[in-house]
Amino acid sequence: MVTMTLISDHVESDDMRTRIVVTAEKLFRELGYQKTTVADIAKLLRMSPANVYRFFDSKKSIISAVAKRLMGEVEVASRAIVAQPLPAPQRLRELLVTIHQMNSERYVGDAKLHEMVSIAMEESWDVCMAHMEFITEAIGQVVADGAAKGEFHAPDLQLAAMCASTAMMRYFHPQMIAQCVGKPGPTLDQMVDFVLAGLAPRR
Repeated sequence: MVTMTLISDHVESDDMRTRIVVTAEKLFRELGYQKTTVADIAKLLRMSPANVYRFFDSKKSIISAVAKRLMGEVEVASRAIVAQPLPAPQRLRELLVTIHQMNSERYVGDAKLHEMVSIAMEESWDVCMAHMEFITEAIGQVVADGAAKGEFHAPDLQLAAMCASTAMMRYFHPQMIAQCVGKPGPTLDQMVDFVLAGLAPRR
Protein backbone atom coordinates (compact mmCIF):
# COMPACT_ATOMS: atom_id res chain seq x y z
CA MET A 1 0.00 0.00 0.00
CA VAL A 2 2.87 2.33 0.90
CA THR A 3 4.58 1.54 -2.43
CA MET A 4 1.42 2.32 -4.39
CA THR A 5 1.09 5.65 -2.55
CA LEU A 6 4.70 6.57 -3.35
CA ILE A 7 4.19 5.72 -7.04
CA SER A 8 0.96 7.75 -7.11
CA ASP A 9 2.66 10.74 -5.48
CA HIS A 10 5.53 10.51 -7.97
CA VAL A 11 3.14 10.39 -10.95
CA GLU A 12 1.16 13.36 -9.60
CA SER A 13 4.40 15.27 -9.03
CA ASP A 14 5.59 14.60 -12.61
CA ASP A 15 2.16 15.61 -13.94
CA MET A 16 2.23 18.90 -12.05
CA ARG A 17 5.78 19.66 -13.20
CA THR A 18 4.67 19.06 -16.79
CA ARG A 19 1.66 21.36 -16.36
CA ILE A 20 3.90 24.11 -14.97
CA VAL A 21 6.37 23.75 -17.84
CA VAL A 22 3.63 23.79 -20.52
CA THR A 23 2.00 26.84 -18.91
CA ALA A 24 5.33 28.64 -18.60
CA GLU A 25 6.14 27.99 -22.27
CA LYS A 26 2.74 29.41 -23.25
CA LEU A 27 3.35 32.59 -21.26
CA PHE A 28 6.94 32.94 -22.47
CA ARG A 29 5.59 32.83 -26.03
CA GLU A 30 2.84 35.36 -25.31
CA LEU A 31 4.50 37.81 -22.91
CA GLY A 32 8.19 37.09 -23.29
CA TYR A 33 10.48 35.54 -20.68
CA GLN A 34 11.44 38.79 -18.96
CA LYS A 35 7.85 39.95 -18.50
CA THR A 36 6.57 36.60 -17.26
CA THR A 37 6.67 36.09 -13.50
CA VAL A 38 6.25 32.98 -11.40
CA ALA A 39 3.07 34.64 -10.09
CA ASP A 40 1.75 34.81 -13.69
CA ILE A 41 2.40 31.08 -14.14
CA ALA A 42 0.74 30.28 -10.80
CA LYS A 43 -2.29 32.43 -11.61
CA LEU A 44 -2.92 30.67 -14.93
CA LEU A 45 -2.68 27.33 -13.11
CA ARG A 46 -4.98 28.59 -10.33
CA MET A 47 -2.45 27.92 -7.62
CA SER A 48 -0.18 29.96 -5.38
CA PRO A 49 3.38 30.93 -6.35
CA ALA A 50 4.52 28.98 -3.27
CA ASN A 51 3.04 25.84 -4.83
CA VAL A 52 5.02 26.42 -8.06
CA TYR A 53 8.17 26.77 -5.94
CA ARG A 54 7.49 23.30 -4.52
CA PHE A 55 8.36 21.91 -7.95
CA PHE A 56 10.86 24.49 -9.26
CA ASP A 57 13.16 26.46 -7.00
CA SER A 58 13.45 29.43 -9.36
CA LYS A 59 12.33 30.95 -12.64
CA LYS A 60 15.70 29.90 -14.03
CA SER A 61 14.93 26.24 -13.32
CA ILE A 62 11.59 26.65 -15.11
CA ILE A 63 13.19 28.02 -18.28
CA SER A 64 15.70 25.14 -18.13
CA ALA A 65 12.78 22.70 -18.08
CA VAL A 66 11.05 24.52 -20.97
CA ALA A 67 14.27 24.44 -23.03
CA LYS A 68 14.70 20.74 -22.24
CA ARG A 69 11.11 20.07 -23.35
CA LEU A 70 11.56 21.89 -26.68
CA MET A 71 14.91 20.24 -27.36
CA GLY A 72 13.46 16.88 -26.32
CA GLU A 73 10.92 17.08 -29.15
CA VAL A 74 13.78 17.46 -31.64
CA GLU A 75 15.53 14.50 -30.03
CA VAL A 76 12.42 12.29 -30.36
CA ALA A 77 12.19 13.14 -34.07
CA SER A 78 15.92 12.45 -34.47
CA ARG A 79 15.68 9.03 -32.83
CA ALA A 80 12.87 8.04 -35.18
CA ILE A 81 14.93 9.00 -38.23
CA VAL A 82 18.04 7.19 -37.01
CA ALA A 83 15.99 4.01 -36.49
CA GLN A 84 14.52 3.96 -40.01
CA PRO A 85 15.54 1.02 -42.26
CA LEU A 86 16.86 3.30 -45.01
CA PRO A 87 20.30 3.79 -46.60
CA ALA A 88 22.57 5.83 -44.33
CA PRO A 89 23.00 8.76 -46.76
CA GLN A 90 19.22 9.13 -47.02
CA ARG A 91 18.78 8.98 -43.23
CA LEU A 92 21.59 11.47 -42.64
CA ARG A 93 20.08 13.94 -45.10
CA GLU A 94 16.66 13.60 -43.47
CA LEU A 95 18.17 13.98 -40.00
CA LEU A 96 20.10 17.16 -40.83
CA VAL A 97 17.19 18.74 -42.68
CA THR A 98 14.66 17.87 -39.96
CA ILE A 99 16.76 19.36 -37.15
CA HIS A 100 17.13 22.58 -39.14
CA GLN A 101 13.45 22.76 -40.03
CA MET A 102 12.23 22.13 -36.49
CA ASN A 103 14.53 24.80 -35.04
CA SER A 104 13.64 27.27 -37.79
CA GLU A 105 9.90 26.80 -37.34
CA ARG A 106 10.14 27.30 -33.59
CA TYR A 107 12.59 30.12 -33.20
CA VAL A 108 12.94 32.22 -36.35
CA GLY A 109 10.45 35.04 -36.71
CA ASP A 110 9.20 34.71 -33.12
CA ALA A 111 10.97 37.45 -31.16
CA LYS A 112 9.65 36.33 -27.77
CA LEU A 113 10.64 32.70 -28.25
CA HIS A 114 13.99 33.82 -29.66
CA GLU A 115 14.53 35.87 -26.48
CA MET A 116 13.67 32.82 -24.38
CA VAL A 117 16.17 30.63 -26.25
CA SER A 118 18.91 33.25 -25.90
CA ILE A 119 18.36 33.40 -22.14
CA ALA A 120 18.09 29.62 -21.87
CA MET A 121 21.45 29.26 -23.61
CA GLU A 122 23.01 31.66 -21.10
CA GLU A 123 21.36 30.31 -17.95
CA SER A 124 20.90 26.62 -18.85
CA TRP A 125 24.09 25.86 -20.75
CA ASP A 126 24.24 22.32 -19.34
CA VAL A 127 20.85 21.53 -20.93
CA CYS A 128 22.00 22.95 -24.27
CA MET A 129 25.31 21.06 -24.12
CA ALA A 130 23.49 17.78 -23.42
CA HIS A 131 21.26 18.42 -26.43
CA MET A 132 24.19 19.19 -28.73
CA GLU A 133 25.93 16.02 -27.57
CA PHE A 134 22.77 14.04 -28.30
CA ILE A 135 22.56 15.45 -31.84
CA THR A 136 26.24 14.66 -32.49
CA GLU A 137 25.70 11.11 -31.21
CA ALA A 138 22.62 10.68 -33.44
CA ILE A 139 24.66 11.79 -36.46
CA GLY A 140 27.42 9.43 -35.31
CA GLN A 141 25.03 6.47 -35.24
CA VAL A 142 24.01 7.05 -38.84
CA VAL A 143 27.62 7.57 -39.93
CA ALA A 144 28.66 4.36 -38.15
CA ASP A 145 25.86 2.41 -39.86
CA GLY A 146 26.90 3.82 -43.23
CA ALA A 147 30.59 3.09 -42.66
CA ALA A 148 29.82 -0.51 -41.67
CA LYS A 149 27.89 -1.02 -44.93
CA GLY A 150 30.40 0.76 -47.15
CA GLU A 151 28.04 3.70 -47.75
CA PHE A 152 30.38 6.15 -45.97
CA HIS A 153 34.12 6.52 -45.61
CA ALA A 154 34.77 7.42 -41.97
CA PRO A 155 37.94 5.89 -40.46
CA ASP A 156 37.42 7.96 -37.29
CA LEU A 157 33.68 7.77 -36.52
CA GLN A 158 33.74 10.21 -33.62
CA LEU A 159 35.65 12.81 -35.61
CA ALA A 160 33.33 12.37 -38.60
CA ALA A 161 30.26 12.94 -36.41
CA MET A 162 31.77 16.04 -34.79
CA CYS A 163 32.80 17.48 -38.17
CA ALA A 164 29.33 16.92 -39.64
CA SER A 165 27.67 18.49 -36.60
CA THR A 166 30.02 21.48 -36.65
CA ALA A 167 29.50 21.98 -40.40
CA MET A 168 25.74 22.20 -39.78
CA MET A 169 25.95 24.59 -36.81
CA ARG A 170 24.71 27.58 -38.83
CA TYR A 171 21.61 25.53 -39.68
CA PHE A 172 21.10 24.00 -36.20
CA HIS A 173 21.80 26.82 -33.75
CA PRO A 174 18.61 28.92 -33.23
CA GLN A 175 20.50 32.21 -32.88
CA MET A 176 22.69 31.55 -35.90
CA ILE A 177 19.68 30.52 -38.00
CA ALA A 178 18.00 33.83 -37.14
CA GLN A 179 21.13 35.93 -37.67
CA CYS A 180 21.94 34.34 -41.04
CA VAL A 181 18.50 34.79 -42.62
CA GLY A 182 18.99 36.70 -45.89
CA LYS A 183 22.79 36.69 -45.59
CA PRO A 184 25.05 35.12 -48.24
CA GLY A 185 26.03 31.52 -47.78
CA PRO A 186 25.25 28.01 -48.97
CA THR A 187 21.66 26.83 -48.86
CA LEU A 188 20.65 24.03 -46.51
CA ASP A 189 20.64 21.52 -49.38
CA GLN A 190 24.06 22.67 -50.58
CA MET A 191 25.55 22.25 -47.11
CA VAL A 192 23.99 18.80 -46.66
CA ASP A 193 25.39 17.83 -50.11
CA PHE A 194 28.80 19.03 -48.92
CA VAL A 195 28.63 16.93 -45.73
CA LEU A 196 27.55 13.84 -47.66
CA ALA A 197 30.30 14.37 -50.25
CA GLY A 198 32.86 14.48 -47.43
CA LEU A 199 31.62 11.12 -46.16
CA ALA A 200 31.28 9.46 -49.60
CA PRO A 201 33.25 6.23 -50.18
CA ARG A 202 36.65 6.76 -51.79
CA ARG A 203 36.87 5.40 -55.33
